[in-house]
This record gives sequence, C-alpha cells and structure tokens, in this order.
Amino acid sequence: MEKAINRQQILLQHLNPSLSSSSPQQNHIPALSASFCLAGDSAAYQRTNLFGDDVVIVAAYRTALCKSKRGGFKDTYPDDLLAPVLRALIEKTNLNPSEVGDIVVGTVLAPGSQRASECRMAAFYAGFPETVPVRTVNRQCSSGLQAVADVAAAIKAGFYDIGIGAGLESMTTNPMAWEGSVNPRVKEMEQAQNCLLPMGVTSENVAHRFGVTRQEQDQAAVDSHRKAAAATASGKFKDEIIPVNTKIVDPKTGDEKPVTISVDDGIRPNASVSDLAKLKPVFKKDGCTTAGNSSQVSDGAGAVLLMKRSVAMQKGLPILGVFRTFAAVGVDPAIMGVGPAVAIPAAVKAAGLELDDIDLFEINEAFASQFVYCRKKLELDPSKINVNGGAMAIGHPLGATGARCVATLLHEMKRRGKDCRFGVISMCIGTGMGAAAVFERGDSTDELCNARKIESNNLLSKDSR
Repeated sequence: MEKAINRQQILLQHLNPSLSSSSPQQNHIPALSASFCLAGDSAAYQRTNLFGDDVVIVAAYRTALCKSKRGGFKDTYPDDLLAPVLRALIEKTNLNPSEVGDIVVGTVLAPGSQRASECRMAAFYAGFPETVPVRTVNRQCSSGLQAVADVAAAIKAGFYDIGIGAGLESMTTNPMAWEGSVNPRVKEMEQAQNCLLPMGVTSENVAHRFGVTRQEQDQAAVDSHRKAAAATASGKFKDEIIPVNTKIVDPKTGDEKPVTISVDDGIRPNASVSDLAKLKPVFKKDGCTTAGNSSQVSDGAGAVLLMKRSVAMQKGLPILGVFRTFAAVGVDPAIMGVGPAVAIPAAVKAAGLELDDIDLFEINEAFASQFVYCRKKLELDPSKINVNGGAMAIGHPLGATGARCVATLLHEMKRRGKDCRFGVISMCIGTGMGAAAVFERGDSTDELCNARKIESNNLLSKDSR
C-alpha cells in the first residue's frame, strides 16, 4: 500500500499544474483523497473536461414514427425519411456540412448495398457535399445506437472531430423476411437454431421462464400509450421531431395528397387493460404475447450530431449531452429479450457509476415481457423508465430506434435540468444480444464530476488492492 501511495504522490506532482519543479515536493503534495486518486471513477472525467477531448452531442432529432403500411410514411421513400433529419442537424446548428468527417447510419432490413446507396443519396438531398462519406451499420435493433457509438469512438480515436450517427428504417418498404435458403447445418446446433426463432417466440420464452404474467404485460403496454399520449399532448416531442413534407397515396384511386407529418401516429390514448386482454396471442396458442403488448412495426429516422468538446466550445454550440460509455453483450438467443438486463450494468459500470446514479432510462419496449423482466431484474424505479412512453406506443423502426432514443432521452434530460444528470439507453437485439449507452446532461459536467467520498484510502487505485 505504501508503495502505491508513493506512486500516486509522484503522479499528482506531475499532473498538478500549480506545482513548481523548483519547490520542495513535500510542501505542495495535497492530501490524498478519492477525488484525486480513484482513477477508475473520476480521472477520465477530470481529464476530458479539462482538455476538451471528450465527445459531446450538440443536436439530436428524429422524424415522427408512423405505422408501417398504413401510417403517414407508407408512401415515403426511405431516403426521403433520412434527409430531413440530416438537414436539420446542419441548419439548426449553422454547421458547415463539409466539416463532418463521416455519417454512419444504422439500418436493418434493406439489402445492404441498396440501403447504403439510399443513405448516400439522402446526404446529398440534405445538402452535404460529395466530400462527406457515408456508411451503414447493422446490429439489428441496436443499429441506431451502434451508429452513435461508432461515431463517438472514431472521434475519440482522432479519426475526425465531427460526425453524425443516424438511424433509418422503412418497414413498409422492407418487411421482415428471410431471403434465400437456410444452411442445413443449423440443425446441428441448438444456439444456431435459436438465432432463427421469431422474435415473438423469444418473448414467450422470457415470459414463461421468468414468470411475467399477461396482466403485467398488458399493463406495461397501457402505461406506454398513456405516457406517450401525455407527452404528445403537452408538446414534449416538438423539440425532437422534425416535420417531414411528403405525400399520401390513395390506394383505390392513386391520387396523391401532400401532407406534413410531425406526430407519431401509433399512439392509442384510450388503450385499456380490459381491451388488450381481448386480443389473442400471436405466436403461441396458449401464449401471452399479442399485437397489443408488442412494439409497433414502424417507419422513421433519426440523427445525432457529435463532436469533440473543444470543437463545440470553439463554435459556441450548446452541449445537449455527453457520450460516456457503450456496451454490447451476448445472451442466449432463445431469450434475447433479456439483453438490457446484462448490457445496462456493463455500460453503467464502465462509466464508473451505479444503477442508482442513473436518473432516466430509455429501454426499448420490443415486447412487454422482456421490458417487464429487465425492469424487475435490475430493480429499477418505474418512474425513471420511458417517462414519455416507449416502442409499444411510439413504434420501433428497427434501425432508427437507437437514434430516436438518444433524441428523446437528451431532450427530456435538458427539460429536467439539474435534477437529471445521467441517462441510459438500452435495447435487446435479435439473435441474442443487448446494448446500452450512458449519457450525461450537457450542462452538468464539471471537474471530477463522478468522484465519490470515501472514509479511507482503501481504494486509492486499482493496483493498490
């Protein structure tokens, strides 16, 4: 222990700019404390805030989310969904689009090369020059969040200083379907077989294995619709939704009607447990997963503008949030919905935090069964989770959900001010994974913002144990 303390004292002498090399060392070394030495918790925050090299979000927007095949975007091309949110990022920040180092778009269902071309086209529609590159990323339901994490990682690595993480899905244009044949070898391994399970079956597996009742699931769905309806009525989503000018085509006459879509159209304000109880199970005859307690199949897009803190400060841009950590984990494919229960603790721990430190959670409601399980497993306060509703009410356009959640979370954290410092986004992922990311409200960071007071020096550093 004494050796470790001496090493810490030497490091502190080098790190403290107020120390003079000509002054006696013993007269200037501050008393050792957790705020200086608990490197696993606070040192990263201290350095990045002081040196301006952490990654911040200065803008996050989304389209409204609309019901697939019958909603407001049923006749809208995917690239026309993405372009408005990309354009909003540069127009609302007055950013020169040529300064963007990369645009990464999370997307799931479309053929890879086709969607990559559509995203490049959308960037041109949005006003980006040919010098700005575009690529797509697919980690299924976490693709939008993965895009944001990829951009944050690239900025931290020094590849560029400004980037955009986005998400796009038109489930009208690209319905969920397996193309081509399946490798017969899959029959030789149970885990591989389970990668092909319909997601609704995995929902039934979670409900059965962990005892999540039909009543609990239907109640969770009703709560989601109620909160989303209240948020819409009070105008909470206006700060994050970019109106999209598009068209609606009459399927009978072919007549086109110009419309502006600015409100999520899947929310049912009058949903009730008694009404949902009348719905029949979809995936198992005696099951409990219904169309009412599952996420809605939707169309939509979202985009997040990230940059190095020093660049945001130089440009005078307000900081909406700070990207802290990201974690992706693997779980049993047969119960893929448990992913957030594993990914959230991993991401929170990496941030040097505990679950109780988190003020808000956006947990994707792929199915009520897995959402209820994860909430109970982590013993989370329900009043902190999906306070403006979730995917059962708002919708789940697979590739766009992560970006949508970033916009929803950060704008809500901004509204709550000093009472809301840390937020988490998480979702389960098909084939058995989970992802989570930790964000901090933009105007709340300071030096040593996560230092913890301790009564002894037992945890001075990891190598002193």
